[in-house]
Amino acid sequence: MSWTGKIVGAILGYLLLRGFWGAVIGAMLGHFVDQAISAPNRGKRAPLQEIRDKFFAATFAVMGHVAKSDGRVSEAEIAAARRIMAELGLSGAQIHTAIGHFTRGKSADFDMESTVRDFADACAQEPNMLRVFLEFQVRAALEGVDMQGPAKNAVQRVAALLEISPIELVHIEQILRFRRDRFRQGAGAGSRGGQGAPPRNGMQLQAAYQVLEIDPKASNAEVAKAYRRQLSKHHPDKLKSNGLPESMLEHAKQRTQQIIEAYDLVKAARGMT
Repeated sequence: MSWTGKIVGAILGYLLLRGFWGAVIGAMLGHFVDQAISAPNRGKRAPLQEIRDKFFAATFAVMGHVAKSDGRVSEAEIAAARRIMAELGLSGAQIHTAIGHFTRGKSADFDMESTVRDFADACAQEPNMLRVFLEFQVRAALEGVDMQGPAKNAVQRVAALLEISPIELVHIEQILRFRRDRFRQGAGAGSRGGQGAPPRNGMQLQAAYQVLEIDPKASNAEVAKAYRRQLSKHHPDKLKSNGLPESMLEHAKQRTQQIIEAYDLVKAARGMT
């Protein structure tokens, strides 16, 4: 990710317009310059099978790197990685391969930055694939160490390499944190014979708006448009056509179900048909 244009733009904006907002405007203009410079270097999209192979390998290798970011991999972090593998329904052979990549990512000589950049280059102009990749890293960090300490810093670095903004990363964390907590509540309620279970809709209204990435003050038409946009971004069939490995489609199915659930809740609250 290039910062030259942003830095130069901010300095010139501050000097020419004499103030903070001049620096902001200059940095924004510099951002577009950086994008224009970097775009030709991204190359063409790689073949689908190459994307799938790199996605799978990079996902678990970077997951291992993030887990080792504080110098050791805890039992909770190992359990988190295995839980994700189980939720994806990986075969025995796939789990063995995933563990191999995770172990490789833990090694001191693992080059995380090159791995992420190589994967991002393979996806070329497929930002939805980059977001799904980041979601896997956030999921593992949340399950392992509650997205705290060195692991959080490592995930932030991954997001920066993917050119995903800090704001977008926070949004991803909020959604996945809610889904994790909701799952735990449901599991706890099940162990109590169903007493104290979460509401039938399974989701608070505020969180539903976050999932749809829409302001609660938006019109009904805007909410419906946001719903269609989110479904398009996360639909398993579309992600599969973009290169998401079939073994990892379960993640996309879970996100799609969450989007549908969020929309149903918002519709009910608004009286939409």
